Amino acid sequence: MTRLLASIANLDELPPVLAGGADLIDVKNPAKGALGAAPITTIRAIVAAVGGRRQVSATLGDLPMKPAILAEAARRTTSEGVDFVKIGFFPGGDYAACAATLESVATEGARLVAVLFADRSPEFGILDLIAEAGFAGAMLDTADKTRGALPDHLSVQRLTDFIAQARQLGLMTGLAGSLRLEHIASLAALGPDYLGFRGALCTGERTDRIDPYRVSAVRQALDAASNATAAAGAAIAAASRNSSEPSRVSARSR
Repeated sequence: MTRLLASIANLDELPPVLAGGADLIDVKNPAKGALGAAPITTIRAIVAAVGGRRQVSATLGDLPMKPAILAEAARRTTSEGVDFVKIGFFPGGDYAACAATLESVATEGARLVAVLFADRSPEFGILDLIAEAGFAGAMLDTADKTRGALPDHLSVQRLTDFIAQARQLGLMTGLAGSLRLEHIASLAALGPDYLGFRGALCTGERTDRIDPYRVSAVRQALDAASNATAAAGAAIAAASRNSSEPSRVSARSR
């Protein structure tokens, strides 16, 4: 079943996403880019307030692809008790060097998640690098929130390939990027571990406050989509069993 990742900017936004059924609380500063980093004090306060009731992730910020910078930021954020640290793999960096350096952070117990950007020609070969480095997962997102949603940049086949490749490597998967209610059914059908939301949960722009009713609407749509996917899978399995039954009867009669 696909779970709900809800991004929040501060402690005041925590109650509505908890009450609305978010599975993963993602801490970021949406005013500072796609993966804008929240202050360490904010991360610390949210982790304490969640108190283990949900898992918590935090973004490192739109940092340059410099191994030492990413490793230092990942260690600092992990030390605040988050369950996952999200690291943007932006175009133009030395991905191999960054993954190799971050491997030492992963071996220290950090659960790292690489974020690739659908509107920046993502290289899915990165998945092999991060899996070898001990990353926990990989997500697709969008860097420019003004240029459309995730499905506007990558086809269903490309999204399917991403999930299949990541899963084969043992990586947790997530899809995000200006997602709206109308995207939920088709994306949940692809079977990612998480769908991530920020703007769809807000009263207006993604930097506005969280609206409890919007959180509930996303939760309900995701539950409906997950139930429909599960039902379809069960129907296919039943049809497969039924289609094989005559051949078994025939074989016994012979």
